Amino acid sequence: MRIEYAEPLAKGYNRMKKALFQPFDIKKWFVIGFTAFLAGLMDGNGGGGGGGRGNDHLDGDSFADILEAPYTAWNWLQDNPGWFMLILFGIALLFAIIVLFTWLSSRGKLMFLDNVVHDRALIAQPWREFGPLSTSLFIWRLFYGLFCFAVIISFLMYVWRSAYGLYYDDFSDVPWAFLFRMGFLLLFLGLALAYINLLLNEFVVAIMYKQRINVLQAWNRFLAIHWSHFGHFILFALLWFVIGIAAIILVVAAGFMTCCAGFLLLIIPYIQSVVLLPVSFTFRSFSLEFLAQFGDEYNVFTEAPAIATPRIAG
Repeated sequence: MRIEYAEPLAKGYNRMKKALFQPFDIKKWFVIGFTAFLAGLMDGNGGGGGGGRGNDHLDGDSFADILEAPYTAWNWLQDNPGWFMLILFGIALLFAIIVLFTWLSSRGKLMFLDNVVHDRALIAQPWREFGPLSTSLFIWRLFYGLFCFAVIISFLMYVWRSAYGLYYDDFSDVPWAFLFRMGFLLLFLGLALAYINLLLNEFVVAIMYKQRINVLQAWNRFLAIHWSHFGHFILFALLWFVIGIAAIILVVAAGFMTCCAGFLLLIIPYIQSVVLLPVSFTFRSFSLEFLAQFGDEYNVFTEAPAIATPRIAG
């Protein structure tokens, strides 16, 4: 089996041109853009830069302050029970918002996928039709998100406790070698978790849609081709990353070409999804065309079976 990369990308781009520009229909953009907005609610479309202490030198005293920060924070919370309760309430509220957004975006992913596959602009129909499938997807994503959070927090706690012990054993200097090793491990861990999320969004959801099966069944069928073509999917992920960087550069360049007026549109979440619809539409079509190379049972552009009430196990 010969797996192509440029051809699926070209097909995805052509699908985008035909759907969004031949002819151009602003109403269609706003409808599909809304489903793209829902689909991307939990995908980290926003971003921010850090700054401030770039010129400060991290010496032993400063590092000691960092190590003692958890104890300092805990003691402060004990001394300020009112703030403690308010922070707990904020955490609970944040968790509720995350759950809501995860549920909405799980619906949106199948809605946006359906509009891309059939080149149409619908909201109510796919919202109703893919309810059971989106519930299965929501449950998996929610537990996967909790798993990722637990893994990252556990890793950071291990790093903190280890660094604490290394520093106070000799009271000499910042354990840079240990911190660099842990930094690389954290980077690897983050890339692994992001790779799993990419596979879910781009391929597992498509298999759920195509075969009308729940998320666990879709993962099982996808992994059968993933492990036998592991190198191809790694290359796809790398290409996805490179194209994503290129798309960001083009968007930034376009923003400057409009004397920064375009950036005003990009800070409004829903309008951002509409403005960037050609990008999200192309990316969504690209992964679908790539998956279609593995057989008709993975080709969402062929006729799908009529929607019945699926057996949702997870």
